[in-house]
Amino acid sequence: MDLITLLVVLFPLSWACFNLLRSNSSRRKLPPGPYPFPIIGNALQLGQNPHRSLAKLSKTYGPLISLKIGSQTVVVASSPEMAKEVLLTHDHVLSGRTLIAAAEAQDHNINSMAFLPVGDAWRKIRKICKEQMFSTHQLDISEGLRRAKLQKLRDYVNECCVSGQAVRIEQAAFTTTLSLMSSTLFSVDFGSYDSNSSTQEYKEAIQGVMDTVSTPNLVDFFPMLRMIDPQGIKRRAEICLEKLLGIFENIINQRLESRRNNNNNTGGGLPKEKDMLEALLDLRQGNDEYDLSCNDIKHLLFDLFVAGTDTTAVTTEWVMTELLLNPEIMSNAKHELKTVVGDNAEIRESDLSKLSYLQAVIKENFRYHPTGPVLVPHKSETDVEINGYIIPKDAQILVNVWAMGRESSLWSNPTSFEPERFLDNKINMKGQDYKLLPYGSGRRVCPGQPLAHRMLHLIVATLIHNFDWKFEGIKGKDVNREEKFGMILRKGVPLRAIPIKI
Repeated sequence: MDLITLLVVLFPLSWACFNLLRSNSSRRKLPPGPYPFPIIGNALQLGQNPHRSLAKLSKTYGPLISLKIGSQTVVVASSPEMAKEVLLTHDHVLSGRTLIAAAEAQDHNINSMAFLPVGDAWRKIRKICKEQMFSTHQLDISEGLRRAKLQKLRDYVNECCVSGQAVRIEQAAFTTTLSLMSSTLFSVDFGSYDSNSSTQEYKEAIQGVMDTVSTPNLVDFFPMLRMIDPQGIKRRAEICLEKLLGIFENIINQRLESRRNNNNNTGGGLPKEKDMLEALLDLRQGNDEYDLSCNDIKHLLFDLFVAGTDTTAVTTEWVMTELLLNPEIMSNAKHELKTVVGDNAEIRESDLSKLSYLQAVIKENFRYHPTGPVLVPHKSETDVEINGYIIPKDAQILVNVWAMGRESSLWSNPTSFEPERFLDNKINMKGQDYKLLPYGSGRRVCPGQPLAHRMLHLIVATLIHNFDWKFEGIKGKDVNREEKFGMILRKGVPLRAIPIKI
């Protein structure tokens, strides 16, 4: 046997022994969990729906468990108490991000708010987002833009009523949010309900990004495979990010040229756009505090654009699925809209605070179908003790909000869709009630929550106000509730429904 063959034979054995010894030496301190197999660890126990598999494991091992996946230690919190420990009590050391290979595409990991470590650069971007886009003042100013996009959605649904055409709910909601986000960010409307438009192209690029960062990647758990990229995830991420970042770069360059022309025009030139890009370019030009480059702006626009479109569309689809499956709940929500808003009246954002039943429907959907089933993974920056166990440095931390939403000790009838459970309590969705965390909590709470909250309620209200709906070609009992796991918990089979004008 030659040396190379010997190494090939001995390497896996040596690797297995190393991991076994390391696992035995630290197992007493780690949270409990299933015993890992050599090399692969607990990977096979996660299956196609890790959120469900992890929920089952927590029933056996407790609300804080640990697993080994390749070389990566993964710790999972599955109760409000453990979620609070991770996201509040020890947030200062558990708010890091595990660097995944897909995020390295186009150097996004060193420019993205989502993957930057908590520090000055990260705080700068968060502050910009809050002040320039997500503050109550800025959202109130842009309300007219949202009303215009919702009118386009109403017109589209009306057209489908006349023609008897089924609406693919997720696609319609995506088009609405795409139109809103592109107009808000750079005054260009990318959204169109025309099936021949480029909307589907943007949708595929955005979902491609989400899929590449959501798909379990062997490279992230077996670093020795990094150069090989056996699943091709990094290559796909490069293609998707290059396409979207290229679009944003062209828009930025065009805007810079327009600003230069306006500055050189003694007659005053064209009026300035009132959008996020213009605000960012103003900060870049006249505010040394932020020290923004065009590259920073490009990646920030990318983060806002991707995060602001797909999640709201997927959540809308789940809400509408449950409303169609539960006619009484649909009737209650429609009656409230008729009472508060009136027949054929335009829904305004000032109405939302009065729509308590609609708010309960949305909360119940987040409990039953959380958009991010295990939130975006955190990383431990140092060793930290929780509940008597040691969470080691560089461990990946998951918070299984899906498991908490199905926990019978927290919710009565947890497998039933019952919005009424939220009518008589004050649980909110801002990250302060650890039973319900649709937008996360702590330092890493979603900065776009104020806009997402408004848009989700408005889109659902627009779809059900003055419209009845029926499933296309199937009965409610035959509706497929199958989930497709990822960073976003998608509906496995798209919802198609036919609107009926009241």
